[in-house]
Amino acid sequence: MEDIFFKDWKSIGHVVLATVIAFITLFFFLRISGKRTLAKLNAFDFVVTVALGSTLSYMMLAMVPLTEGAIVLFLIIILQYIFALTARSSRKMEKLINAVPSLIFYNGEFIEKTMAKEAITKGEIFSTIRNSGIDQIDEVKAVVMELNGQITVVKKSIGRGCSSLDDITSNNTFNHMNGI
Repeated sequence: MEDIFFKDWKSIGHVVLATVIAFITLFFFLRISGKRTLAKLNAFDFVVTVALGSTLSYMMLAMVPLTEGAIVLFLIIILQYIFALTARSSRKMEKLINAVPSLIFYNGEFIEKTMAKEAITKGEIFSTIRNSGIDQIDEVKAVVMELNGQITVVKKSIGRGCSSLDDITSNNTFNHMNGI
């Protein structure tokens, strides 16, 4: 019971050294891995973040040797990079690895089936529209549940070029179900 607050100075020194080395190692790996590791989280990135945090805590508390922990950190980041490259080069792998954005409101219509699947209420959609500074619903082209769970409001425009909704509305299942 007496070890709850203090064991000995040797173990404190060990934890301090392990924490500094583990922190610097993770920082170094994150710098060389690029911005993707630090981007807004989708489901895959969330798993990577939890794995990195768990490994780092084990390293800091000296539950695994620093070299083994550094190897695990390196492997997690490499795997994330490989999965990201695979998703980029293959549409099927992208759908397998990443969630797809979902239309929850389109051209004045709430898409109830998708709202139920994503567990989103009309109140949450209205709140997101208000947060976007929009008063009139008829100014809204679409509301999208993004890959990372964020809700995005897309205003109507008069342009005729490519749309930010093209990747969603080109989905044949959506088009068939919603008469687009």
